[in-house]
Order: sequence, then C-alpha cells, then structure tokens
Amino acid sequence: MQLAEEVIGLFPEYLRFKWKDVARMGESLQEIRLRCQRPVMIYAQGEEWYLDGSGRLTREIENAQLLSRDELTQILKHICRYSLYAYEEEMSRGYMSADGGFRVGIAGEVILNPDGSVKNVRYISSLNIRIAHEARGAAAPVLPWLYDGGRLENVLILSPPGCGKTTLLRDIIRMVSDGNDCAQGQTVGVVDERSEIAGCFQGIPRNDVGKRTDVLDGCPKGEGMMMLLRSMAPRVMAVDELGSQEDVGALEQVLKCGCSVLATIHGSSYE
Repeated sequence: MQLAEEVIGLFPEYLRFKWKDVARMGESLQEIRLRCQRPVMIYAQGEEWYLDGSGRLTREIENAQLLSRDELTQILKHICRYSLYAYEEEMSRGYMSADGGFRVGIAGEVILNPDGSVKNVRYISSLNIRIAHEARGAAAPVLPWLYDGGRLENVLILSPPGCGKTTLLRDIIRMVSDGNDCAQGQTVGVVDERSEIAGCFQGIPRNDVGKRTDVLDGCPKGEGMMMLLRSMAPRVMAVDELGSQEDVGALEQVLKCGCSVLATIHGSSYE
C-alpha cells in the first residue's frame, strides 16, 4: 500500500484519478515514461502497457492517451514542489530525485555554460520515472561467498542493464552494515551518484541501507569516494555503475586505504 501511495503522490491531486490503476501494479511496476504529445507508457515485469485518457491500462497503443505539454509541465512542477529553480543543479545532470526514493530522468532542450558543460535543461519533453524497489533478503544466498574469515572481500557485480544489480548491491550494503551470520556490522560509505541505491530525498535515505551506512548523495563517484575516505572513515565503500578512469583511480586509492569495495558495472559477460 505504501508504494501505491508514493506513486500516486508523484502526480498533482487533480490528475491522481488517472494513476490509480498504475499505482495498484505495486512491486511489478518498473518505469513510467511520459513524453510530450506521445503515448503514456508503463513498464511492469518487462511488459509494456499504455494508459488511456480515463486512467485504464491497455495493451492497445491506438487507445493510449497522448500526453499534452501542459499536463507534462504540471507533473514536472509537482515533482519539483513548484520550484524548478531549486532543482536546476540536479536537472543539469539529466535527472531529479523525487519523494519516495524515485529517480526521474529528463530530456529536452539543453542550455550550455560558456565552457560547454550543461547548465540546465529547459522545454522538458520527456520524463522517465523509475520506481525504486527494495528486495530485502535478496543478498542472503550470496553473502557467505563474499566473506573470508569474517572479512568482506572486494565484490564486483556484473550484469546487463535492468537485471537487478543495483537491487542486489543495496541489499548487500544493508546486510553488511547491520551485521549478519558471517560477520558483525561494519561502517559502509555509499557514493550514490544517481540517487538509485539509497533513494535519498533531501539527503535522507528512503531505502534501507543499514544502520551503519553513510550516504553521499548526488556526488560523482571518483570525487565522492575520496570525500568519504577523508570524512567518514568507512570500512566498506560501495558504488554503483563504475565507468570512467577517474572511478578506477579513486578505487585504487580506496583499496590502498584498506577498505573493502562493493561495486557494480555494466557487462554482458565476465570478459
């Protein structure tokens, strides 16, 4: 019931009647994709659904509602608590964090700074609401393989997109932080660059990442790992979706400091 209420809360009150059936999809719901003058698309358990004008789910695209720019704008304003300016920095990275631990990706016309970096995104034409899920206990079967003599090994989770690596990472963090049958709880530092692990809203994790976990939300991974090393002295460092040489360089520093590392990376095979 809580997830359904949080999904409904993403939308202005006068539009909520349209989203009741979507919210009832509960844990099967994965993404809500909103595009200006395009069909509203719902993804649940790998299947694509559409939303008609009265809020009924349909598999027939010809019955799908075309989302008006005004409705898209009102949804965006509501998610931003009617202060787009306050979210300008987040939007410059292509996404926002919404109440409930959801991440909202955005696309539209990009405004550049003089140095060529992204300043902001205006005339937003697409929103991708990714529904945050917790799978408590998902890490239990793999946990004994991650320890050697009570010490957590360095762990790298590889999988293609959409296969649950962030969900698994989140539960490993929780169990390492709280303690488990293999070892006592340890201090964990999480660099949550895209707000997908902890699902922070206004700095507070909405997902359960453990009682001994400190989260640096919205910070680039390379810089964030160095900040946590200096400020929070974690025993374990956790990051999602490694990708750049800067990430690798920071990881080397973390390992030199004696931290164990929990990380994920996109990949279709070990090679």
